[in-house]
Amino acid sequence: MSLAGKTLFIIGASRGISLAIALKMAAEGANVTVAAKTAEPHPKLERTIYTAAEEIEQAGGKALPLVVDVRDEDSVKGAIDKTVETFGGLDTVVNNASAVQLTNVQKTDMKRFDLIHQINTRGTLVTSKFAIPHLEKSENRHILMLSPPLDMREKWFAGHTTYSIAKYGMSLVVLGLAGELRGTGIAVNALWLRTVIATTAVKNLLGDDAMMRSSRSPQILADAAAAIFAKPAREFTGNFLIDDTFLAGEGWMDFDQYRMDLSVPLTPGFLVPEDIPAPAATGPVEA
Repeated sequence: MSLAGKTLFIIGASRGISLAIALKMAAEGANVTVAAKTAEPHPKLERTIYTAAEEIEQAGGKALPLVVDVRDEDSVKGAIDKTVETFGGLDTVVNNASAVQLTNVQKTDMKRFDLIHQINTRGTLVTSKFAIPHLEKSENRHILMLSPPLDMREKWFAGHTTYSIAKYGMSLVVLGLAGELRGTGIAVNALWLRTVIATTAVKNLLGDDAMMRSSRSPQILADAAAAIFAKPAREFTGNFLIDDTFLAGEGWMDFDQYRMDLSVPLTPGFLVPEDIPAPAATGPVEA
């Protein structure tokens, strides 16, 4: 299905993966609400909702930048209502607001624990909740979470229990909502990354130049998201997808185009189940 004229509400779209998805949608003629807290540039993360909106307009879409605190349900509801008022409807929601804390329980401050769960799990649920009445009026309606397949193994929790619980919390919302909304025609799916993705946050906050070189471009997730949104919603829901495996199933053959440096092996992502193998065209991934 064509994405031209469709309206997307994307949480966290000022930069990174969400911005890549927004730009992909804009290139196909979509309207995009850039919903995030970043009205002012961060010292290490320069982009804001306003710079993102400019890029979306330049890419061929229409943009609505809105300052939204996903922890505040009135802020979320108001932004969704403003989106519908501005563009005349709502077709797709992307939940990708995510706070990170890769520490063990002993080193995790409880205020930080609360923040992470308010943003990741609760924010996903609240955004979806207020979007549903508007999505029900769309011809092809999708909710997409950037969250992992549910794979309850000790290794995915030990050392970073707080973050893992929060990301799996987003996936549990997928599982529950897919069942609740199956009869309405609203598709609810999860998309996750095979490898580390080259974003400014990874470079400045989590990794370094070496990790960036062993990463993939956010474009792989943007292409995967667009392929999901183009599917008939009633026929494609309740799926937990890994970017390259899903794209390979859709006919993608060239995954080298996403690699930042072909001379180094890819760094594997986090929370990727072993029973979802990479397609043969993926290229070398570090053990």
